[in-house]
Amino acid sequence: PIHWAWEYLTDKKYLGLDPNLLSVTVYLDDDEAYNIWHDEIKLPANRISRENEHENFWPAGAPSDGPDGVCGPCSEIFYHPNGGKDNVEIWNLVFSQFNRVGGPPNNLKPLPKKNIDTGMGLERTASVLQGVRSNFEIDTLKQLCLAAGDIVGTGYDFDATSGRPVRRISDHVRAITFSIHEGVNPGRDKESYVVRQLLRRALLEGYLLGKREPFLHQLVPAVVEIMKTPYPDIAKTVENVQSTIKEEEEQFLGVIEKGLSRFEGFLKTAEQAGSSVISGEDAFDLHQTDGFLIELTEALAAKNNMSVNRTEFNNMMQQHKEGSGSGAFLDSVMSEGPLTALHKTISETDFKGYETTTTESKVMGIIAEDRLVESMVEKGHAHPVVVVLDQTPFYAEAGGQVGDTGFLEADGIKFEVTNTQKNAGLYLHVGHLLTGKLEQGQTLTATVTEPRRSGIQRAHSATHLLHHALHTVLGENAMQRGSKVEEDTLRFDFSHSKAVTPEEISRIEDIINQRVSEGAPVTTELMKLQKARERGAMALFGEKYPDYVRVVQMGDFSTELCGGTHLSNTGQVGLCKIINEELVAKGVRRIYALTGPKALEKTRDTEKLLLEIAAQMKVPRPDDLPVRIQHLQDELRETKKQLTKFSSKSLAGTADDLLEEAPVVNDVKIVAYHAKDASRDQLRELADHLRKKGKQVALILGTVLDGKVALMAAVNSDLVKQGLKAGDCVKAAAKVVGGGGGGRPDMAEAGGKDPDKLDEALTTGADYYRSQLEA
Repeated sequence: PIHWAWEYLTDKKYLGLDPNLLSVTVYLDDDEAYNIWHDEIKLPANRISRENEHENFWPAGAPSDGPDGVCGPCSEIFYHPNGGKDNVEIWNLVFSQFNRVGGPPNNLKPLPKKNIDTGMGLERTASVLQGVRSNFEIDTLKQLCLAAGDIVGTGYDFDATSGRPVRRISDHVRAITFSIHEGVNPGRDKESYVVRQLLRRALLEGYLLGKREPFLHQLVPAVVEIMKTPYPDIAKTVENVQSTIKEEEEQFLGVIEKGLSRFEGFLKTAEQAGSSVISGEDAFDLHQTDGFLIELTEALAAKNNMSVNRTEFNNMMQQHKEGSGSGAFLDSVMSEGPLTALHKTISETDFKGYETTTTESKVMGIIAEDRLVESMVEKGHAHPVVVVLDQTPFYAEAGGQVGDTGFLEADGIKFEVTNTQKNAGLYLHVGHLLTGKLEQGQTLTATVTEPRRSGIQRAHSATHLLHHALHTVLGENAMQRGSKVEEDTLRFDFSHSKAVTPEEISRIEDIINQRVSEGAPVTTELMKLQKARERGAMALFGEKYPDYVRVVQMGDFSTELCGGTHLSNTGQVGLCKIINEELVAKGVRRIYALTGPKALEKTRDTEKLLLEIAAQMKVPRPDDLPVRIQHLQDELRETKKQLTKFSSKSLAGTADDLLEEAPVVNDVKIVAYHAKDASRDQLRELADHLRKKGKQVALILGTVLDGKVALMAAVNSDLVKQGLKAGDCVKAAAKVVGGGGGGRPDMAEAGGKDPDKLDEALTTGADYYRSQLEA
């Protein structure tokens, strides 16, 4: 590999770099690599540098600091522009030859199969070939930097103060654009969190340069224009990418100023305490309250030569997760210990489930109570048992499809499989021993529950039809983000920026059932990944695929990479019925649907319900329901109008009575009234009546709504000029009922959580008015 790397870099057939402008490094005691460079490549000793484990080991510092796992020394190749001291690392050769286990000494165990991991920095090499000093100066990225500089209003100059933030914006918006194009929208989990982090960091850079409105989405066309030749599909989703970015920008800009202000406060607190560290508690507060991701807070701290107590922050995040339940998990029967031992002693399970639902299989391993056992006879055991076979017809849960169920049987032995999972090639049959004795080495008949498998296949094939229909109706941006396929039930998540309309749902459903009625053949083929992509096979973003993949094709309209089990033709779906569509995350929608018997049952249940409603509404047919409902709504509106008129007359009469009985202080009538069963609107209307009828009135009204207190205070405008404020009155009253509120000087509202103290609160409000008027 050293020879190949050198040949590729220096030979005129390839990159043709000047050998005299290259130098290398090797690990401190890696004499083999040193000798190859010196004796075979003929590189002079002054251009070969020996470095320690923190510079020339991968991962850096692994022997001393970890992590455990595969590691090894490396050799790096550097290019020196103009032969000077400045250099650019363009190549790294990692000699993966050890497995690190624990701390030093003697913690590097030789790997049974060594390998070499080699790579070249593509954009770094482009900068060398184009003779520029940075990745950001190559022909593609510089165009994006210039566009970003124009949009934020600073222009782009590599050496200017604004140069670095503009470069960061350019790099981040390119990554964001590709991620959202592939269906990964900003969010709180996994890769979505990374996208949100990049977007907010880029937005903050623009904000600190003076850009106070959304701008990142305006750079998407520039990214597409630069990258569309190698990635033509990116031009198809520009509108969706822009709208997703803009929505996220608007959301963060709404809190960014407040968050920056609070960050400045935390910064001052740390400085006043003589510390260069912002507390984890303050960082957690920014994260929870203002949406400042921890990486953003750390970046801001670094700009001010400060750091963040990440350990304290992580502890608080963990406590928050545990308190909210989001960090909870169940212990699995598939514990690491016994599985690790099995992987070392047996081969991967041979899956036969595409061709058959029954096999004669040998028991290769039994895991009970989280340990490997040779046999078991216990009946009625509380915890699930795992059985590993040499071959199986059971499909293991993957790609959204649930695992198969069924039985493992022999003379006098019956093991019920309630779930099937997979761990690195081993199929784990999870379940309970019902009769007999289970032993390692036994031959059992493995049988999948066929009716359930058929229902799962109907639902899985229908998900492919649904994906096809979504692309037809909503466009190619409606990419699959996840799915769950069960017996005649499916859940399908997809990228889309807005709710799917009822009309679109109908069109999607029509397309699916049209494809069902066509009875198109469903075929599967194993082929190289590249060939599958050339065929246009759709793949899930984030999924890792092997060199050979299984392609599922339906007619001439759907081609997808899929390892699941399917029908032999689309007609076997029978019927597909969409039952719900909803939002599950920002930019991600979810559809629930039923197939086969469940879809038919749902349709019949709906018809039955409509007939029952028609009978209740006293119409002969469900078709007459819309007219009947419209008639009832008209009647209801008219009744409400009459009640409102009656209520207004009643409130006017109540206002007269209250003014008649109100105490007077310095010519001002003070009204405190508990309006039982009144709504907030009625409180406001009563307050208006009182102020119109009385020239000098100060009032405090209250009611109880859904177990909580609602308060309203109001005064005439003349009294406001005299310094009497409704807001102060309602605040005083709200404290009594454990609440708060405020509003204009002439009218204010508040709430509270203790309805038993409402009368006391009204008295407190009246006393406030009295004290102000008597002062």
